[in-house]
Amino acid sequence: MREEKTLSTDRQKTSSAPRLKFALALCRILAFMVACTAVSPAFSQAKSQGTVGQRLAADLTWSQPERAQRFAHMDKFFPVHTVRRGGAVKPLPTGVSLLPDVVAGYMQSEHLAGVLVLQAGHVRAERYALGLTPTDRWTGFSMTKAMTDTLAGAAVRAGAIHSLDDDVTRYLPEMRGSAYDGVTVRQLMTMTSGVRWNENYTTADADNVRLYSTPVAAGKNATVEYMRTLPRDAAPGSRWLYNTGETDLLGVLLRRATGRTLAQQLSAAVWQHAGMEHDATWIANDAGPRGEEFGGSGLSATLRDWARLGLWVMRGGGDTVPAGWFDDATKAQVHAGAAGYGYGWWPQGTDGSYAALGIFGQSILIDPSRQLVIVTVGDWPQASGAAHTAARAEFWQQVKTAIDNER
Repeated sequence: MREEKTLSTDRQKTSSAPRLKFALALCRILAFMVACTAVSPAFSQAKSQGTVGQRLAADLTWSQPERAQRFAHMDKFFPVHTVRRGGAVKPLPTGVSLLPDVVAGYMQSEHLAGVLVLQAGHVRAERYALGLTPTDRWTGFSMTKAMTDTLAGAAVRAGAIHSLDDDVTRYLPEMRGSAYDGVTVRQLMTMTSGVRWNENYTTADADNVRLYSTPVAAGKNATVEYMRTLPRDAAPGSRWLYNTGETDLLGVLLRRATGRTLAQQLSAAVWQHAGMEHDATWIANDAGPRGEEFGGSGLSATLRDWARLGLWVMRGGGDTVPAGWFDDATKAQVHAGAAGYGYGWWPQGTDGSYAALGIFGQSILIDPSRQLVIVTVGDWPQASGAAHTAARAEFWQQVKTAIDNER
């Protein structure tokens, strides 16, 4: 508006001073446009570089500076659907500062963009880096899985899904005759289908890359078509294997069962009830109403809204999911590593804590016994790694110990 006002004034005056002001303003605009192009040339080219899936697979090849810039602006690089928030915002009052030096050191050493510690409903620590601000969204990667599985609970409560023990083919008849024939919705959620899968973040031959990069005929669902081709490796329910494609397939199933996009479902089930301050976004294969989100990843939210999500889950999720849903969702449904795997949630240790986790440092830890929610968003140097996982576990424990020492 200010630039338009300057232009209008220049048309009315003939003195050199207004003309000079206009010229300077124009230069500032041009300089800003050039700077934006220099910072992010891929943004302007994204829509012409292959399908959305192919570009989504390519995010594993971004450099660390590219990731630090783009993880906060995924809606500028991919089509998204908006997850609308509700009315009243849940306040997060400031509490007594907790471990400020530890938080700062952990963020710097692990290249994190944000850390928020919420305890007894109060913000005990909140810090930003890598250009992230309180109003910017940051991608959650596989933290999204916990939300997609939560939508299955909402669909059961609403009657759109009869039972988690229904066969997948009841809702996705195209999967008949494939290795998913005879697999239940619950087995899809717990990744115990027995279907062969290779999840790897360092090679282009991994299934989690080929799922998005394999061409598909026009009018066909890319997730369904790829997952149909996979062979069976074990009997359904007999083995756990981490599989992003299965949560993507669950997303397609939920879209078919409810007739609504995942963003619409998440808005109705969670975002309108958890006191969110901002809308969220969810990467989809098309921004239009017929587009479908990727159930296994792609949800972006602000740091404080990720924390509000953790608080909503810790308090049971209200009446949008079946009674006791999160008691089941956050405990080990299957053996998976040291602690097991629930419905998109990872139990942590023996104190009742559980977490939603995503590559490159995304996490929501929930510890009901301490009324604690810890959110981290970031840009680890690698997608995953034992050293990063150990550093995060140590940070979580430092926070827990500090709270215990206050009692």
